[in-house]
Amino acid sequence: MIRVLNVVIDGQMYTVNVEEDMVLSGSPLFNKMDEDMNKGWTLSKEFVENPNITQRCQIVGDKLLTAIEDENEQMKTMMAGYILSRVPNIMTIHIDNTGEIFETQIELAPQ
Repeated sequence: MIRVLNVVIDGQMYTVNVEEDMVLSGSPLFNKMDEDMNKGWTLSKEFVENPNITQRCQIVGDKLLTAIEDENEQMKTMMAGYILSRVPNIMTIHIDNTGEIFETQIELAPQ
C-alpha cells in the first residue's frame, strides 16, 4: 500500500508517495530522530526543550524542504515517512520556506 503526503511550499504542491512498508521499516531511524529531538531543538530562534508532535513535524518538514530543494529522493521519502508515521491522519503539510519554522502548518484529513 502507498501512503501519500501532500507538501505545499510557497503555493506549489508536491506529492510524496511512501510505501507503507517503508513507514514501518523506518521505525528505528524515526525513533533515533525522536531521541535527538528529545534533547531539545532550536525552532527559528527559540529553543524548545521537548518538542511536541506538531513541532517535531515542523522540524522534519524543514528537512523535507531541503530534500525537495536538493532533489534528494531518498531523504524526501524518509522525512515524509517520519511525518506519516507520527501523524497517520495527516493530509497536507504546508512548509514555510522563509526560515520561520513555526509557520509550517499541518492539515489533517477530515474524519
